[in-house]
Amino acid sequence: MTPPSEPAASDRVLARLLALHPKVIDLSLGRIERLLARLGHPERRLPPVVHVAGTNGKGSLIAYLRAMLEADGRRVQVYTSPHLARFHERIRLAGGLISEADLTALLEECEAANGGAPITFFEITTAAAFLAFSREPADVLLLEVGLGGRLDATNVIERPLATCITPISLDHMQYLGDTLAAIAFEKAGILKPGVSGVIGPQPPVVLETIERRAAAIGAPLTVVQRHWRSEPTPEGFALFGPPEGPLAGRSDWPRPALRGGHQVDNAVTALVLAGTLGALAPSPAARRRGLTGVVWPARLQRLTRGPLAEALPDGWELWLDGGHNAAAGEVLAASFADWADRPLHLVYGMLNTKAAEGFLRPLAPHAADLKGVAIPGEPATLSAAEATAHARACGMTAEPAESLEAALRAIVSAGGPPSRILICGSLYLAGQVLRQNG
Repeated sequence: MTPPSEPAASDRVLARLLALHPKVIDLSLGRIERLLARLGHPERRLPPVVHVAGTNGKGSLIAYLRAMLEADGRRVQVYTSPHLARFHERIRLAGGLISEADLTALLEECEAANGGAPITFFEITTAAAFLAFSREPADVLLLEVGLGGRLDATNVIERPLATCITPISLDHMQYLGDTLAAIAFEKAGILKPGVSGVIGPQPPVVLETIERRAAAIGAPLTVVQRHWRSEPTPEGFALFGPPEGPLAGRSDWPRPALRGGHQVDNAVTALVLAGTLGALAPSPAARRRGLTGVVWPARLQRLTRGPLAEALPDGWELWLDGGHNAAAGEVLAASFADWADRPLHLVYGMLNTKAAEGFLRPLAPHAADLKGVAIPGEPATLSAAEATAHARACGMTAEPAESLEAALRAIVSAGGPPSRILICGSLYLAGQVLRQNG
């Protein structure tokens, strides 16, 4: 095992790749198309691809679909970003996460083929992922868009098996536009002529934009909110679908393993998407096993072990969520309806590229107080003082803390009954927490 003080070989290559372009994000397809051509076009030798874009719920939907397909015996590859604890999480082969040796070799191969030409970190690492996927047998590849869709590096797949667009909200506005319609246009760029697209719940202006794009290119759409609705049941939820098709009429499903009311919406979209996959569509029994067996860290996840969790007194709970925009704040706030039995304290850190108060405002009525922290090792983090100022602007009782550990100590030392503590505001912060808790 590599000693913690020494970076792994893949980390050293990744550090070099970060220096190949002056910008972290520079949306374009030209650079990755050039590199893929030099690599012999691995993107043309992939298993059938399910391409997923959206603002919220992409990762959860892919986690549901992967669990359903694997429960049906399928070999599934997955590409997601960003990672939480290790870069290897981004590339899941049919047998598990990519190995350190294979990742290092692929990154070095792409680095050599690129020849020092300008290319963003995401573009060259996506090329490495395509190489990995092209060389390993699998039944399906679940491919998550990195940012936007139209000019995202993943959008070089000419004819996927299916596409899906999860709920869209305001996020990454400096790259995608400052209106929902502009952002929806970018996300709709993954739609392809003749390829079925499943559209999750959307605001009306978003749905109008997506449907306009689909009509222009001849992409058939299945709109979840138009043809399906769900209702809670004691065991989970009931799904009511159109009179014909694989989910016709009423069907009853178990409670998803991922927590929060919004996860039922994600589960419904995953069920509908699974039904569009033709010969790859998982059986109803496999879909049920997938719903109850799904695992997706940092999505309203309770932490029960590790130094942070173990530092809390008996009866206290520690939770983690990586949501970081206004829509994520709203779904978290809706989840708090079930948490009224004890006080809720927030530990909050966020990147300075996000709309901090949009995320915090829905949470303010539910939280007893907030501790603002900086995200360790992230140059774009809000400082603890800045995070605290945004919380106070939303009417919250807030104080800065020097670290996650200091924040927890301050909350506990203030006294009071056993409470819940939620660490939230950023996937990057969530990654730090998961690393600290093993």
